[in-house]
Amino acid sequence: MTKKNRWLLPEGIEEILPPHAAQVESLCRSILDLFNVWGYELVMPPLIEYLDSLLTGTGEDLDLQTFKITDQLSGRSMGLRADMTPQVARIDAHILKSEFPTRLCYLGTVVHTRPGGHGGTRAPLQVGAELHGHAGVESDAEILCLMLKTLQLTGLNNIHVDLGHVGIYRGLVKDLNLSAEQESMLFDALQRKAKAELKEMLAEWSLSSDIAEMILSLNDLNGDISVLDEARHCLAAAGEEVLACIDELEKIAVLAIRQIKDAPLYFDLAELRGYHYYTGFTFAAYLPGQGQGIAFGGRYDDVGAAFGRARPATGFSTDVKTIFSLSKQPEKTSSAIFASYSEVPGLSEAVQRLREQGEIVIFELPGQTGTAKEMNCDRQLQLKEGKWQVVSL
Repeated sequence: MTKKNRWLLPEGIEEILPPHAAQVESLCRSILDLFNVWGYELVMPPLIEYLDSLLTGTGEDLDLQTFKITDQLSGRSMGLRADMTPQVARIDAHILKSEFPTRLCYLGTVVHTRPGGHGGTRAPLQVGAELHGHAGVESDAEILCLMLKTLQLTGLNNIHVDLGHVGIYRGLVKDLNLSAEQESMLFDALQRKAKAELKEMLAEWSLSSDIAEMILSLNDLNGDISVLDEARHCLAAAGEEVLACIDELEKIAVLAIRQIKDAPLYFDLAELRGYHYYTGFTFAAYLPGQGQGIAFGGRYDDVGAAFGRARPATGFSTDVKTIFSLSKQPEKTSSAIFASYSEVPGLSEAVQRLREQGEIVIFELPGQTGTAKEMNCDRQLQLKEGKWQVVSL
């Protein structure tokens, strides 16, 4: 890197400048205030942890996204967090050790080795909420509604949410004795909705026609809540375990609609994002014209077991920087008061009083360039009749 381009940041790493930085910070505050009135308590996990803790139960995807370094004090491998959810699971299981449901939330930067999509960030400002200690559909519905309320807070009202359940796919393939490579190929084809490729693959493996047809049907089982009745018909031979997952999806949706009557809920039974991590209900929020989801969540009951307490858990997260950029909020410039440099008594006291009232007061520095208006000041402190008074510029 030469002197000419030392100012460049790595690809996918960005900074937020005025006035957007203040707007993002204000949005963060509003989201945390929302979480607070829902009973979610804030935790602040560390940016860096030992790898064996940081990646516990998260699957290969998060491992590949994690920057790894060596601790110079212990020689152990450490990682920069790529997701805060496992950290919150550790806090719940190993530190808080509560016997009742625990509601926790978090906000902080995570770091990824690669961006999530073309032109995406490698340093999301992740905010999320997790509910530990309850295995019922009620906690899943609560997390789903909290995610919807969070996005509505930003003015993103034209979203739609796809609901899925990894238990449906697992129930279909659990007795097929597929190799790891075959299961990976099947999973990949489903995610791409490559129906012709999937059909050819299932025929080549000589799977029973009933199982093959049910797996193929997942590609088409998407739409509004009525698609669940179609799913029950198409997957009737899959057994009670799969049908129970479909019932669970319907119950969660009904509970969510009771709280948010116009909840934009849809279903996609081939959506398996986070398959190696989630254990049941999953969801993802999308905006029209955006190829990538903007918020993700679901149930992940297995993570806490590695920390000594296998507690059920459900949660969601989103990137504040992404939802802020998509919300297209108008720029807000704070009005300020300009205070010319002066040694006249009473100026400092007048400035102090104004700042205590929440006003922004900017002192002129001796020899500085730039006018009051160029410094975003619309008023000025002037000495009138022996008193410092605020006047318009």
